[in-house]
Amino acid sequence: MKSEVSAAVLLIGDEILSGRTQDANLRQIAEFLQPLGVPVKEARVVTDDQSAIVDAVRALSAAHDYVFTTGGIGPTHDDITADAMAVAFGRSIDVRDDARAILEEWYARSGTQITDARLRMARIPVGASLIANPVTGAPGFQIENVFVMAGVPKITRGMLEDVAHRIEGGPVTHTVSVRLEDVREGDIAAALGVRAQEHTEISFGSYPWFEDVGGALRRGVVLVARGRDEAFLDSLRGRLEALG
Repeated sequence: MKSEVSAAVLLIGDEILSGRTQDANLRQIAEFLQPLGVPVKEARVVTDDQSAIVDAVRALSAAHDYVFTTGGIGPTHDDITADAMAVAFGRSIDVRDDARAILEEWYARSGTQITDARLRMARIPVGASLIANPVTGAPGFQIENVFVMAGVPKITRGMLEDVAHRIEGGPVTHTVSVRLEDVREGDIAAALGVRAQEHTEISFGSYPWFEDVGGALRRGVVLVARGRDEAFLDSLRGRLEALG
């Protein structure tokens, strides 16, 4: 087990940047990786532009142990992620026999014809390993430390099941959350800062919340402490509650 492991997420697609599609993949990837001891340390969103994808994946691949990309591996002309990965890692790309066989078997079950457009989803960079897709059949792939997956959250989640065994994780980060009512961040900022200075191995966060109850506003703060020592974190719960 490594002492420190990090991951990055690269969300690819004009539809995310335009606001037409609300991303759900960053959260589910982070939640999937957390118990494996792999925190997500960086996330980026890029447009459907090959040079932007290439630049981003090269930078993230060099900076982190693992990179997860979502989007752009479908059958249409704007699905250019696979080509961008080939460029980023200096590989050639073409329809691969094993990926084609998966698609042919999948579509044969429903009597659907394999078209040139559908075969685009079998184009895999040389040397990449396939990631199984239990939802629609069309595989993702791993190229070096980058996992290339679909953009549809349900498909992404299915693909993650074929990723876990490839991850060499680090120590798991545990979390303790305390919900305080009728408290504002300014009320507890100084005391929380003292706790952070006393326990530098713990990450402390403060997150305001608001609720409309019968026309009246209720408010408060959720305090979150994260660290690797689960027993010590649990001992902090009472001291965080006392800040309220």
